[in-house]
Amino acid sequence: MPEASRTAKSIKNAHVALAFYCINLVLQFFSRKIFLDYLGTEVLGLNTVAQNLLGFLNLAEMGIGTAVAYSLYKPLYNNDKRSINEIVSVQGWLYQRIAIFIIAASVVLMCFFPIIFGKADIPIWYSYGSFSVLLFSSLLGYFVNYRQIVLTSDQKQYKVTYAVKGTTAVKTVAQIMAIRYLQNGYVWWMVLELIFAIMTSLVLDTVIRREYPWLKPSVKDGNKLRRSYPEVITKVKQQFFHRIGRYAISQVSTLIMYAYVSLTLVAIYGNYALITAGVTSLMAALLNGIQAGVGSLVAEGNKSKTVNFFWELTSLKLLLSATVCFAIYMQGHEFISLWVGKEFLMSETAFAVLILITFIQLSQASESFLVAYGLFQDIWSPIVEAILNIALSVLLGYYYGLTGILTGSLISLILIMYVWKPYFLYSKGFREKAGTFYVKMLKYLLILGLSFICCRYLHSTIFTDSTSTWGMWLLKSVSAVLIYGSITLLFMCCTDSPSRQFMKRFINLFARAR
Repeated sequence: MPEASRTAKSIKNAHVALAFYCINLVLQFFSRKIFLDYLGTEVLGLNTVAQNLLGFLNLAEMGIGTAVAYSLYKPLYNNDKRSINEIVSVQGWLYQRIAIFIIAASVVLMCFFPIIFGKADIPIWYSYGSFSVLLFSSLLGYFVNYRQIVLTSDQKQYKVTYAVKGTTAVKTVAQIMAIRYLQNGYVWWMVLELIFAIMTSLVLDTVIRREYPWLKPSVKDGNKLRRSYPEVITKVKQQFFHRIGRYAISQVSTLIMYAYVSLTLVAIYGNYALITAGVTSLMAALLNGIQAGVGSLVAEGNKSKTVNFFWELTSLKLLLSATVCFAIYMQGHEFISLWVGKEFLMSETAFAVLILITFIQLSQASESFLVAYGLFQDIWSPIVEAILNIALSVLLGYYYGLTGILTGSLISLILIMYVWKPYFLYSKGFREKAGTFYVKMLKYLLILGLSFICCRYLHSTIFTDSTSTWGMWLLKSVSAVLIYGSITLLFMCCTDSPSRQFMKRFINLFARAR
């Protein structure tokens, strides 16, 4: 596949995802407001708990989608329709088994609903109804919608976004109207959730049939076919450890905070975490569409081209991550002050550590290439990361509170994401010495640090007064993004070849589009 085609598809995936990200973000804000105003905190809490319970059960998916996506890159590149059908058949068979397990676990779980939701001042059937419609929607993904993995692996994620996010936007509007204007609004919310789950499956099915009329997986043959693709099963098992490790890290860190700091401080942290979560979702919307392009590039087998693109993507991620983190650092406190009040401000040191954690999570590009190469065998790394995270957070949290807990997470992230993962990619994927990575990364970090010092001084000089209105906050935030983004881009293009190459790629693409 030509480089221009990969870039064009990545850009299309990104701008479609970004558009729907903004639409659904606004709709979710209004939806939450309507929930609180017309249904109350009890129903909203019930809905949230039901989603969390289902999310826990969906851990049983074990990373099958990621493993199958990796297995599809090469057949898609070679237009091997037979292999694609067979791999998707194996996926369908595996998903069917997972779905049966989730159904059985859900039946057992619902037996405990009178205990779980016993204190809620709402009818108990609300909990069964909420969980059941959400479960039904989830099961459609295992029985029907699983074929969308072909669109995603073929760099056509934007078609999935149109089908899923577009239907979701219409559903959210309909649910808002139902809660606002109809009696028994939450009952109508559940009915609409059920109807639109079916509609989403029908729309996806239409898109897939139109795009791949030859895609006719046979689930009943999946058990037999899996013997022809043992690598898929191996990758699924390896992905399971990575998923469990990440889940353990996210959940245990919160428990440590509850143990060491006050509930008020935990609430303060939660407000800031919402900001970083929003930025993370935004970055995902912009860059997730690139993953399939990376997979296609690796399947092509040109190592030199792959390594060059790795550094182009790394430079792009570093630029975007550093820019949004700079804006959060400069304007995060003022956002909290305007939103919930100055009494909910986090300490400067804890805030700085949280920014660094966010930057590391957003900026590393190794993960995309490890997925493309199918390098999941380092099953010990999520376990070590979890142990380091917990041990350091407990130790440092005892002495330094919230700052210490966050520092423990930061250290474990640096060691795994910025030390081990690049080494693993270079040694097993690129088959080159990893020293090159660390030298280049140090250069990038020095550039970003220099830019931070300059831009912080410039931004503080331009805006000397504290923010008192949302309009002023927006102006200062946009200025922070533009100042840091433009100056850092200038520094990177003047000193770094991959940065110049990526900019040239975009300029040429837009020139052809015109």
